[in-house]
Amino acid sequence: MKSEDEKFATAVEDFSEIRPYERGEMKQAFEELINDRQFSTLLKGFVPWLPKSMRNGLLRLAFTGVKTPLDFQIRFMKPVVNYIVRKHTDGLTFDDSQLSTLHSQPRYTFVSNHRDIVLDSAFLDVLLHKNGYPTTVEIGIGDNLLIYPWIKRLVRMNKAFTVRRGLTAHEMMKSSQLMSRYIHYAVTQKKENIWIAQREGRAKDSDDRTQESVLKMLAMGGSLQELNIVPLTISYEYDPCDYLKAQEFQQKRDNPAFKKSKQDDLDNMKTGILGYKGRVHYHCGTPINQWIDELKDLPKNEFFKAVAQRMDKEIHSHYRLYPCNYIALDMLKMDSPKGLHGNHNSSTSEATSSITQFYTEADVQRFEEYLAGQLAKINIPNKDEAFLRERMLTMYANPLRNYLAAHETDS
Repeated sequence: MKSEDEKFATAVEDFSEIRPYERGEMKQAFEELINDRQFSTLLKGFVPWLPKSMRNGLLRLAFTGVKTPLDFQIRFMKPVVNYIVRKHTDGLTFDDSQLSTLHSQPRYTFVSNHRDIVLDSAFLDVLLHKNGYPTTVEIGIGDNLLIYPWIKRLVRMNKAFTVRRGLTAHEMMKSSQLMSRYIHYAVTQKKENIWIAQREGRAKDSDDRTQESVLKMLAMGGSLQELNIVPLTISYEYDPCDYLKAQEFQQKRDNPAFKKSKQDDLDNMKTGILGYKGRVHYHCGTPINQWIDELKDLPKNEFFKAVAQRMDKEIHSHYRLYPCNYIALDMLKMDSPKGLHGNHNSSTSEATSSITQFYTEADVQRFEEYLAGQLAKINIPNKDEAFLRERMLTMYANPLRNYLAAHETDS
């Protein structure tokens, strides 16, 4: 029988292709990071007056005592994320009332809607640490974003495991099996939390739906129950990447073969981090272990479909809604923004006085100015203002549509 150390060594080797760094690997990874030419150039942009030797010396001093990825997050990433919260949001809030017993439970797998490539999990890390949870989350990140060696090192130091993209069907099956086994190992053996998006990539129109394929992947390595899955709702008042998503909609409309470049991915990351987000709220839904047994007698495919639908309802019913969501839905339903107040068509079910009570004329003016500013950032051939505006309004209206639909089924 293998000792615990032998089991650990075997697991480290088995998952070496995708896992984050382990305790004994952090120092070497850090040295490789600060000696990377591209990373060094990036740092120089922040503190151009400091010579490289001094920058690296200060970083090494700050790294003293950092042994694990969690140590790295607390020492380096937490201050950065808190700065982003202060500088680029109007507040970050958290409702974990459904997880009141989390501190005494095994770890959880947070499955959420996806708004920002970097910050969705980073904000969750800060919220968990601030609220006294014993650890943060390991995150799944697509290898399409790991376009430079320094990015790959940095995210592995930051508790990220790699999700491989662009594979053949056979390769995808093997990759999914490996990732599923790793997630089960991380939750049950390493005692880590996991964050993973409910679908591959972001829902660019904010119509958030859990892909059954994600649940099937999670079930490859063991039961869903042992992962302690929590549906997590992420609500941003404003999405700084909304105009980039609208732009991509038009580019794909005009050229079905259009694909984003690596630079496009970097631009999305940078805009998401540094752009204005307004208010941001996280809500932990009811863990699926509290209701999944109700579905155990369903045929396999129906089972995954039913779990996905139940998780969607959990996510949709707990959106934090803002005036812009209500305004966007009204704008889409009315002939013109001038009819926002008092001129609703009685046959329009979604645009009613029950919606207008959630915003004021000042809110409308603010949102109109925001939309105009975001649309002005788009610079593409044959720019279709009407189409781009409709796409952006849809992004803000869909959370409200889904929220209303989720609560209709309760009545």
